[in-house]
Amino acid sequence: MNAERIAEAALALRVAAGTREYLAPLRETWPDLTIDDAYEIQRANAAIHLAAGHRVTGCKIGLTSLAVQRQLGVDQPDFGVLFDDMAYGDGEPIPASVLAQPKVEAEIAFVLGRDIDAPQAGFADVIAAIDHALPAIEIVGSRIANWKIGIVDTIADNASSSAYVLGSRPVKLDAFDLRLCGMVLERRGEPVSVGAGAACLGHPLNALVWLARTMARVGTPLRAGMVLLSGALGPMAPVAPGDVFEARINGLGSVRAVFDAPLAATGAAR
Repeated sequence: MNAERIAEAALALRVAAGTREYLAPLRETWPDLTIDDAYEIQRANAAIHLAAGHRVTGCKIGLTSLAVQRQLGVDQPDFGVLFDDMAYGDGEPIPASVLAQPKVEAEIAFVLGRDIDAPQAGFADVIAAIDHALPAIEIVGSRIANWKIGIVDTIADNASSSAYVLGSRPVKLDAFDLRLCGMVLERRGEPVSVGAGAACLGHPLNALVWLARTMARVGTPLRAGMVLLSGALGPMAPVAPGDVFEARINGLGSVRAVFDAPLAATGAAR
């Protein structure tokens, strides 16, 4: 796709986010849309967000489930950018205005203590760079009507991101088992999703190694202080008005996402 069509698709996503008149899949409107094009669309909207005065706080990794990768016909994860206006504290009310057909998933978040510059970063490089881990709930969203997404749709839509909530107790990596730690996500005390660290590409650090190499290759290496959402530990759960979710991860602690206002009705595909 040429630059004009990239800009056109990026604008369509911004308008959908503002109006809640969600889009038909981008691949239907632009059938020649490629994965590289989708990342260009993502970068175009990220640049506009930065120009508006926001700052990057980290990255999120998506498609860490092998089953979902097979469903979408890909063999690797994808990534999106986290911004300062997407971050919420444990139990801090999340307004409906930032949401788009929201669903939640429990994840392990990592905070970097040093940069990762190596083009072929490995496990040791990633472990050395991580300062601590936190339990997290990611609120995913889609500007594509009814979540009818393919790989190019989710990448262009900043990896279907909306917001994230971090726990408040930092934990060092040697204090819990990243692969075997169990997770339960509850809605008002009722379990809605269960999983474990191994659900994230076999090990959450596999996802981080992939991200570190990818970001170095595209010229935006991971930097100290960044928050990295490593991917879902279990199935997503839909959000209803007034919901309260709590994720508990063995050895890591818990975190709550509180939705304090009714959600606006979703729009139809254009």
